[in-house]
Amino acid sequence: MESFAKLLLTRQSCRAYDPDRPVEEEKIAACLQAARLSPSACNSLPWHITLAEGDAAKQVGNCLRGMGMNKFTVDCPVFAVVTEDDYNATAAAGSKLKDQDYRSVDIGIMAAQFTLQATELGLGSCILGWFDEKQLQALLGTRRRVRLVIALGYPVEGDPLRPKKRKPVEELVSRLR
Repeated sequence: MESFAKLLLTRQSCRAYDPDRPVEEEKIAACLQAARLSPSACNSLPWHITLAEGDAAKQVGNCLRGMGMNKFTVDCPVFAVVTEDDYNATAAAGSKLKDQDYRSVDIGIMAAQFTLQATELGLGSCILGWFDEKQLQALLGTRRRVRLVIALGYPVEGDPLRPKKRKPVEELVSRLR
């Protein structure tokens, strides 16, 4: 319990990546395994990850920095571009019947597990929603919706842990008894 609580307190959106420190393949594989093991509606895992490293990471980074946003990604060595995939038949039926978008929820859960695994391995990450979707789709050669991009790399030496600013539990939770 204590180690999970510490993980939650130390995971933050990295804003400064070490450009000289590549991410080891086994650490990337561990993050992908954490993503693969995430729960999803009817175990459909309705997402696809395209990893971008090297020159491809630079190209993905260019798609993230429109209108002065995400400047910190210039030194990020790895990006995981997450596109929406089809439901399996059971989840598709449930989604239609209940008018629920399970894919967005499932992608969020997957991203949380991916980034928490990264933190445990000493990596920094940042879940990004500001990007040029058309540019990313062209780069990936897909028409599928790009839902988010996860930046992944080592934080620069001395990157400070910022205090968490969150609403109090009392504002977030109601109880019915």
